Amino acid sequence: MQPEMKRHLFYATSHSPSLVELVGFERAREIIDFCFIANPYYPTPAMIQELQAMLPTLIKSYPSSRPEQSQRHLAEVIRVNPEHLIIGNGASELITIIQERLIQTIAVPVPTFSEYLDKLRDRRSAELFYLRRDKDYALHLPDYLAWIRKQGLRAALIINPGNPTGQLLPLAEMREFLERAKDVDLIIVDESFIDFAGDPVPSLLSCADRYSNLLLVRSMSKHCGVPGLRLGYCYTANLYLLNQLRRAIPVWNVNALAEYFLSQLAKTDRDYHEARRRLIDDVHALKKELDTIPALTAYPTGANFILVRIEGGMIAGELQHQLLFQHNLYVRDCSNKIGMDAYHVRIASQGRDKDALLVDALRSLLAR
Repeated sequence: MQPEMKRHLFYATSHSPSLVELVGFERAREIIDFCFIANPYYPTPAMIQELQAMLPTLIKSYPSSRPEQSQRHLAEVIRVNPEHLIIGNGASELITIIQERLIQTIAVPVPTFSEYLDKLRDRRSAELFYLRRDKDYALHLPDYLAWIRKQGLRAALIINPGNPTGQLLPLAEMREFLERAKDVDLIIVDESFIDFAGDPVPSLLSCADRYSNLLLVRSMSKHCGVPGLRLGYCYTANLYLLNQLRRAIPVWNVNALAEYFLSQLAKTDRDYHEARRRLIDDVHALKKELDTIPALTAYPTGANFILVRIEGGMIAGELQHQLLFQHNLYVRDCSNKIGMDAYHVRIASQGRDKDALLVDALRSLLAR
């Protein structure tokens, strides 16, 4: 008899429960987690060992009360003006502050990352732009801008690549949109997965200073593989936005372990880009394998995950349950995403060997 899935945990939050919540610490170690998105190849083992060696000192030390040094460490590897950076305790801290301080009403394409809706002062502040499944949930920027103007909205969100959709908007299209959208007061672009979209990375960071209404948001949990350290950042050349956000950031919001990790970035930058490119290749290989399973539709992706629709009648919650308790594999059930039906799961690549186990399990379960 299979264990009972703790379904109530899926309704307690718009995010998926952690494996520890579902099955406990010991059992969680036996399960491959394809739900939570992170880079499996970075930090390097040497970086982990260095953090371990420093741990006794770091946990007894206060982090800096001034962010400038960490900003310089980060700016060195992403090649931007450090004075235009704000580092947060994860992107979620920054998203919360943005929603509380800067947003009156905002355009939001859905499905989306739920924090952008959950942290609004009033959910009625969001006007939802529904993406179509028959268009692979792709966001058509000219249509979006026309709709923003028709609704009279002064702020808009774009997640690129999309989460949970994985859809990528090319850099040229994003720049064209920003040129045409200069009459919009605030454009928030979340690029948490853009490092897995290509080589070179098609990020707006290289041209962000040209757009005074642009606020970039990035989660380092995703591309650096350190969700436990809680690191994210914003970038903008708009001094008003910078000052509004800085006044709301609490002192010591970045912990000492995270500060030390930031200090390691420059000397491991080559390792990081090797890891990033390796994961891009893994995702392409995973997509090719998923495309061979008749009962699945795997959507195009520019991220390190793939959105998949189950075409054989099984709902996402059932597939998630069977993968977890029959195969020790955990995927993201996207049924609670606004704008998405009950047949979608999101799969974050965990490296080719682990991805192969998931593909085999999906073939077995969906061949019935």
